[in-house]
Amino acid sequence: MTPLIAVAHGSRDPRSAATIHGLLDVVRALRPELDVRAAFLDLSEPLLGDVLDAVRDDGHRDAVVLPLLLGRAFHARVDVPAAVTDAQRRHPDLRVRVGDVLGPDPRLDEAAWRRLLEAGADPSDPDLGVLLAGAGSSHAPANRLVDEVAARWQSRTSWAGAVATFAAAASPDVPAALELLRDRGARRIAVGSWFLAPGLLPDRIIELARGNADSPLIAGPMANDPGVADLILHRYELAMTQDRLPIAV
Repeated sequence: MTPLIAVAHGSRDPRSAATIHGLLDVVRALRPELDVRAAFLDLSEPLLGDVLDAVRDDGHRDAVVLPLLLGRAFHARVDVPAAVTDAQRRHPDLRVRVGDVLGPDPRLDEAAWRRLLEAGADPSDPDLGVLLAGAGSSHAPANRLVDEVAARWQSRTSWAGAVATFAAAASPDVPAALELLRDRGARRIAVGSWFLAPGLLPDRIIELARGNADSPLIAGPMANDPGVADLILHRYELAMTQDRLPIAV
């Protein structure tokens, strides 16, 4: 079968790559006949270009590259296409389909929601304010996706508020988001995770939340939710039906 190369951002934090590998083990368990390979854009190994070289060396002439990215920000619009283009210059006989990013998709919303409930957040608590923490991007549509998820959460709960907050490159940051929630009457705080894996940016959010709120509830990242593995396989199957899925919007 056409190999699935799942490419994540990469991180200096070894927990991040380990989590991605664990997620792909779930994908393999769901589809044991499928050749599933991990790759990274930076900071972790193996890099995407090296994995594409290995796929070609193993005799394959087709591959699907699937970005394990939550939105169409810089890495999806620039880094992934650049790495694929470089590999195809080296291997003109290698046909690479590029799958779409993971978000937006209801399965991500539900994965983040389940992590938050597991952390102890009560949807019926009118005194609870919820931060939905994302990485942040200079690409406004990527940030808007996180805002929209927080708004959907607010609409289905009795919370004082639910707002997005970002680790970098976008606002509001954690202190500003907490001020918004307190202005709406929040007396207790929970932090939802719009991250696939642990790492430096999620840790930054957690540190700021704990430094600016009393004993906030902290949700884990989404990668260990079975819905994410199902979404990866859905994106793979969709990519297989097309010559190449555009990443840029």
